[in-house]
Amino acid sequence: MTSSLIGLTMGAVMMGMLALRVQIGIAMFLTGAIGYVWISGLDPFFAYLKNAPYGRFSLYDLSVVPLFLLMGQFATHGGLSRALFKAGNAFIGHWKGGMAMAGIASCAGFGAICGSSLATAATMAHVVLPELKRHQYKPSLAAGSLAAGGTLGILIPPSVPLVIYAILAEQNIAKLFLAAFIPGILAAIGYMVVVGIVCRLDPAAGGPGTPRHSWSERLATIIDTWPVLLIFLVVIGGIYGGLFTPTEAAAVGALATGIAAWRTGGLAKGGFMACIQGTATSTGMMFLILLGADTLNSFMALSQLPAEAAAWVDGMGFGPFTVLFAIICIYLVLGCVMDSLSMILLTVPIFLPIVLGMDYWGLSADDKAIWFGMVALVVMEIGLITPPVGMNVYIINGVARDIPMGTIFRGVAPFLVSDILRVLVLVLFPSISLVALWVVG
Repeated sequence: MTSSLIGLTMGAVMMGMLALRVQIGIAMFLTGAIGYVWISGLDPFFAYLKNAPYGRFSLYDLSVVPLFLLMGQFATHGGLSRALFKAGNAFIGHWKGGMAMAGIASCAGFGAICGSSLATAATMAHVVLPELKRHQYKPSLAAGSLAAGGTLGILIPPSVPLVIYAILAEQNIAKLFLAAFIPGILAAIGYMVVVGIVCRLDPAAGGPGTPRHSWSERLATIIDTWPVLLIFLVVIGGIYGGLFTPTEAAAVGALATGIAAWRTGGLAKGGFMACIQGTATSTGMMFLILLGADTLNSFMALSQLPAEAAAWVDGMGFGPFTVLFAIICIYLVLGCVMDSLSMILLTVPIFLPIVLGMDYWGLSADDKAIWFGMVALVVMEIGLITPPVGMNVYIINGVARDIPMGTIFRGVAPFLVSDILRVLVLVLFPSISLVALWVVG
């Protein structure tokens, strides 16, 4: 059996393991280990294990991951989400569907200090869903808007998946963060427009509007959000002001968020240890996936399957956009069974070289890598709210068990249309992702 055929065989084995609900990190590691031994033997595999995992986990840039996760834990336990929602509701809650729009806006704000879509969806669901129910929003719109809004957690900087992508693509983390701002803002606006359209087509979906707040009341709610604004400005401003590296900014942000959580009492009664435990658990899970992906990718490199696939694509004469849309379709399929981090680790080493080898709008290699990262991340967002997995949908269902899964999936359908349109816009107009870099650069 040829090496490439071994690669295809083990790829099919891995997909079978995923179908049997084997944890993704373990599935990738076992697949990579068996394939590696099959091609090279046991001793070379042991030699690989002796050096490669240490080389990966000792990478300085990876230290930003647990720091941003800790920052998200502190933000979740510190009650910062409630202030964000109150501020958003004070400004637009009187609009038709305005409270759901405020929930989306608060998801974007919370994502700016959290970096995790699942944490954003879970935290905002606890805060916003009771209010939407109390104001007679239809369950499909209430749950669907928060499931979609939660996806902003991986796009609005700081974002852990963006950090991992930057490491794999050998790109500057700060540049990836900067490139994500405009797509993230477009995502939030697009979701709010969807809420407005749904409420216009079905006036009963949005319930009665809340009373209009005075400007003094609005100013008071903005003042209440000062910890979030300050943390965001310190972290992002520190990075682009040259005061901090991304890792240093993550450490400062974690400290500032911890202080804010302590002030609100979120760290009392075991809250601090819960934050530490949550961070350790998430970090361990991510690093297990990282180890599995590295092992699998090393095996795939030995099998020559990625190189042969790239040569096959080149030999078939497919146009660059045909290839790109094929990659997008693969991401949409994978998103139904995988989380975003797993997709990044599994696919970027295969897809990125193919994209870099083609001409897209005359972009340089670095610009193409950043642009492709934004497109891929937006497509991965879609996977968080599509069946059968739709992790954000499961999170919302766990918070609101009285809302059936089918109702939530129906609720997210209009938001999927917004996502697909945004993918098309980002593909056709790469300057949307790159303009902030060009201005700063």
